[in-house]
Amino acid sequence: MTPSEIPDRDGPRDECGVFGLYAPESDVARLTYFGLYALQHRGQESAGIATAEDGHIMAVRDLGLVSQVFDEQKLRALTGSAAIGHVRYSTTGSSAWENAQPIYRQGQHDVALAHNGNLINAVELHAELRDQGVTFQSTSDSEIIAAMIANHPAATIQEAIADVVPRLEGAFSTVVLTSEGVFAFRDAAGLRPLALGRIGDRYVVASETCALDIVGGQHLRDVLPGEMVGLGERGIETQMVANGQRPAFCVFEHIYFARPDSILEGNRTQVSRRRMGEILARESPVEADVVIAVPDSGNPAAGGFATESGIPRDDGLIKNRYVARTFIQPGQELRKNGLKMKFNPMPEVVSGKRVVVVDDSIVRGNTTRHLVKMLRDAGATEVHLRISAPPIRFPCHYGIDMSTPQEMIAHDRTVDEVAAELGADSLAYLSLQGLYEAIGSDRSTHCDACFTGEYPLERSGDANGKFALEELAVVR
Repeated sequence: MTPSEIPDRDGPRDECGVFGLYAPESDVARLTYFGLYALQHRGQESAGIATAEDGHIMAVRDLGLVSQVFDEQKLRALTGSAAIGHVRYSTTGSSAWENAQPIYRQGQHDVALAHNGNLINAVELHAELRDQGVTFQSTSDSEIIAAMIANHPAATIQEAIADVVPRLEGAFSTVVLTSEGVFAFRDAAGLRPLALGRIGDRYVVASETCALDIVGGQHLRDVLPGEMVGLGERGIETQMVANGQRPAFCVFEHIYFARPDSILEGNRTQVSRRRMGEILARESPVEADVVIAVPDSGNPAAGGFATESGIPRDDGLIKNRYVARTFIQPGQELRKNGLKMKFNPMPEVVSGKRVVVVDDSIVRGNTTRHLVKMLRDAGATEVHLRISAPPIRFPCHYGIDMSTPQEMIAHDRTVDEVAAELGADSLAYLSLQGLYEAIGSDRSTHCDACFTGEYPLERSGDANGKFALEELAVVR
């Protein structure tokens, strides 16, 4: 059995995490390593760090987890006054080594670049650059951004970035390393997160505040949508390089992607997710004996649901946290127990009980269907599913791999039809209104297209597929 054959959880696939700092007095590679370690949940396919010293940039990147890619010898070799880092889950391009980041490009400006997001005009930009004689080593849209900046004729990196950013369409929270320092920028809608912090009198940027915490940084604020922030010897310099787009922060960051201890838009994510469970219990009550979570992502909402409903909470599913990276084939005799490599039910908790199962999302439904059956086999008399997000019915074009509509179990199905498909006694989702109540905001400043199909950016319907650049390479 290959890893792809083992049913995985039904949440969307993680995306990417970025980190960058300028701190000549510090071991910048080691600080970046720990920053990436804190962001590991955002991508487990590859990891990389680039440092700048005396006008030279050195980068180390490879497939695997942060702890697998780096050791003491590699970290000691990465010396310098500034560094950037990246953890990746592929949203454009495959999981090949060539697509690992940071990406290094030489030209008018020598840069290393790390990117979280997805360009929806990648194919046309790629074609434009090829027509200019630019060659590529990868099939990721991140190298397109790096090539545009590196080859730009502007005298300064700031001018190059300011001219390139308005030509990019889609989501991009990006860090760029040069001999001068680190430059970070977000798209005009601010779709993906990017936090700004301080370590002593130096500055740091990261996809989430949990990465600032681990290196002893103080969270100052978020990098603004359309803002470029420069971190260098002169401290911090800021400039707006894109505007004209309504803010559209990804609401799914609140639901699933961010670590529970991170702060998004002023909210501790753990607290927001607990509120989602509380509101879900008010919106969709059920008579039951025990509340259990699908660990780990369902834990906060399950706690909120139990508190609000008065139904006791217990650990009815135990998760093996080490199965995700196994490539050992278990053999034919274990194939039918593939899901038990990741989850195991507790009969002592669920047997003879009416069980409420709380999770944060359902996409394809494969894992949920198996979990319902496993709980019934363990003796549960009723299984009621409660999901702390609205039903996912539409794909994301901005840096999250959520499958195609045809693969989504809620697409073109009613809630009752989905419940029947999953074998549950009942199913209820958190309403969109309840979701925004939980985070104390509204739709006017967020993207919720995966629930509503209403995309904030123009031309999103023409967005490129995950392997569009690879297909283009084959055609050529």
